[in-house]
Amino acid sequence: MADLQWNSLLLKAMSKRRTWVCIFLLVYALLLSSSWNLVVSIRSWYNVAISHRRPTTSIGWPTLYASVLYGGVFGLLAMGAALAVAVPATLVTWITVLVLLAFAGKPRRALVREGRRITGDIAGFAFRILIREGNFVAACCAVASFLALLIRRRGMGEDDR
Repeated sequence: MADLQWNSLLLKAMSKRRTWVCIFLLVYALLLSSSWNLVVSIRSWYNVAISHRRPTTSIGWPTLYASVLYGGVFGLLAMGAALAVAVPATLVTWITVLVLLAFAGKPRRALVREGRRITGDIAGFAFRILIREGNFVAACCAVASFLALLIRRRGMGEDDR
């Protein structure tokens, strides 16, 4: 009886959108903390690059390169965190479809054939969404980091560099 109540509570919690958002944020934070050295190395490269630049360059290529690198890192991190959330949801969808096909009276051979086709369809669809969302996050982070680096650079005086 206690197991049934626990399972019911767990299913109710996992059906909430905020639970999935919390899982996404937790995985994203874990990925970010594990790749923090990469972000710090991009920052230190950028600081060295702008300290050695010529005064004639206006915006500067180092700012553009650093912002693209930041966007790429954060886009990959977002794709990794989304993958951690998408895999359980995809498995639940796949199992549901196969169970419904089994209850519809499909023979085993047809069920296996349909299962393979459905697996390919679901995986392809999830992969396309994952790439699109990762590119969106990467672009947003690249633009935001470019603006932040420009503002920081404009705020620094010539003697601060």
